[in-house]
Order: sequence, then C-alpha cells, then structure tokens
Amino acid sequence: MRALQLIEWKHAAELRDVVEPEPGAGEVLVRIGAAGACHSDLHLMHDFEAGALPWTPPFTLGHENAGWIESVGDGVRGIEVGTPVAIYGPWGCGRCHRCRLGSENYCEQQAALGAYGGGLGLDGGMAPLMRVNARHVVPLDSLSPVAAAPLTDAGLTPYHAIKRSLHLLGAGSFAVVIGAGGLGHMAVQILTACTRATIIAVDQSAQALAFAREAGAAYCVLAGDEAKAEILGHTRGRGADVVIDIVGTNDTLALAAAVARQLGHVTLVGLGGGTLPFGFFAPAYEVSVASTYWGSLPELMEVIALAEQGAIRAQVQEFSLDDAVHAYELLAAGAVHGRAVIVP
Repeated sequence: MRALQLIEWKHAAELRDVVEPEPGAGEVLVRIGAAGACHSDLHLMHDFEAGALPWTPPFTLGHENAGWIESVGDGVRGIEVGTPVAIYGPWGCGRCHRCRLGSENYCEQQAALGAYGGGLGLDGGMAPLMRVNARHVVPLDSLSPVAAAPLTDAGLTPYHAIKRSLHLLGAGSFAVVIGAGGLGHMAVQILTACTRATIIAVDQSAQALAFAREAGAAYCVLAGDEAKAEILGHTRGRGADVVIDIVGTNDTLALAAAVARQLGHVTLVGLGGGTLPFGFFAPAYEVSVASTYWGSLPELMEVIALAEQGAIRAQVQEFSLDDAVHAYELLAAGAVHGRAVIVP
C-alpha cells in the first residue's frame, strides 16, 4: 500500500510503498477514512535534528485519525468489524498511574517507550490501513471520519487547555485565543459551547478572524503593535481571565502575559519556540502560566460528544493521499483555512 512517510529529519515527507500491517494481540486494524495534517508535522520535517526525539524515521505520518475497524487481533472483544472509530493519538505505556486514569498524554514512562504514538515515531494514518491498540479507539455515532479526525488533536488539544480553566470562565469573564487557525477556530467553538466567557480572537489573518467571528468570537483583533491596547479596551481595562496561546512565539507569549489579569491563566499550546520572562511584577500577580500537551482519552470522548450534538465542527479542506505533499506545502504557506484532512 502507499503511505506518506517521513524518511529522515530535515526532509519533506514522501509517498512510499509499504507492507500492509496486520493486527497483533490486543490490537485492531483501522481502515483510515481521514487523517489530519498538523503544523507539528512540519516541525518534524523541518526543525528537529537527529537525537532531539527518542525515535527516528522512517515512519508514516498522521497522528489525527479516524476510520472503520477492518479486523481485530487475538484477545480483542466488544469491537466489531465495520465500526466507525476515532483514534486517540498519544500512546502511553497503559500501565502507569496517569495512563490508568486515561491521561496517556502524560504517561510517566513516555521517555522509555521510544515513540509518542502513531504518526509520532510509529506508523500513523496517512495510509489506507493503520494498526492501533484496541484501547485507543473511540466509537463514533453520526460523525463521519472526515469530521471526526480533526477532533482527535485540533479539537482535543484546545479542549484540554480550556478545561483546566473552566472555573475562571463564568459570566462576565474574558477569554483570549491567540491564533485562529486549525486549533484556534476549534478553541473559539469550545469556549462558546462550554463557557459564558466573552471571546476575543487574535490573528494576523483577516480571513482567519472572520471565521473566528462566525465560530463565536465577540471581538477580533489583528496581531501587531496595537493588539494589547485593543484587547484591554474590550475587557474595559481589566484584562483577560484566560489566554490560550495557540502560536507560542516570543511575541504571542509577551502579548498573552501583557493582557492576562491578576489570578488569570496563560496556557501555551503552540510550538512556536518562544519563551516568557518571569519576574515579581510580570506577569500580573498570581497569573498561572502552563503548557499543555494534547488531552486525555475521556476528554476525547467529551469532544466527540460535543461534535455529535452539533456544538462544535472542524472546518476542513480535503486532499487525496496523492496530494498530501501539496497539502503540507499549503499548510507551511499559511494557505489552509481550518484543517487539512487527507482522505486515503
């Protein structure tokens, strides 16, 4: 079968012929219906050097996946062939305390595993078939795989980041989302569905901001020198209770810290490589600053439930597997609106 693989660091992905996988004990084989193309894949292709991660190429890309059960391995019970499923992305050891709670994104044995999951060291979903541990599939009801695949990362990651701050997002609160693209447009919808906060979206693209407004943002702010003053104006000078930084550069982190009010939360999601200076007077008193990684399996079930209810929806652009390399070129150029989804 054909698969889009990263064959070496500092190198674009390539379509290659690979052997079809077979499910082992406790595993299922999923016929992929859709695989999301993520900015983090671009980091894998262009930014990481050999030895930077505890795994090496080659492997099939695609850590944001959904499809149908094709076959099951020995010992798998209660999962029928043909069942539509979403695939939970971060794969832990399955045995440590965090994994037993469903938070394999924070597996305590991650460093020893040699991979982070399918598409992240192990073969992912940018191929017709993908081998998955049975505990990592979540059945779907009315959602198609194309609609479900982006939820496993672009939906789950901001959902987890927002959920840690729900107690701050009651009536009269303000939430700022910096970056209104693939994850950001989902963050705006999740905030709309799950909180009473007034939402402020920030982006350098007027088109992205227009979509953020459609998704529920009350105010849309162009990134730049005037962004801080504009945000503070919308919050009547108080600042934001929660800031979600989907970008993660020095500039966006500086903006996040500058507009967070006392006792607020600044949550870093983006892999922009920025850092945030910390001192007694900045950020504001008792501002909590945290980075988050993906989300838990129970949270993915909650995200899927929101989508099944029609409360959130990923904006997608579909590409064939043959056009997957081009999809990443468009993603790198900022020409993808919403989420690029590969449909093998």
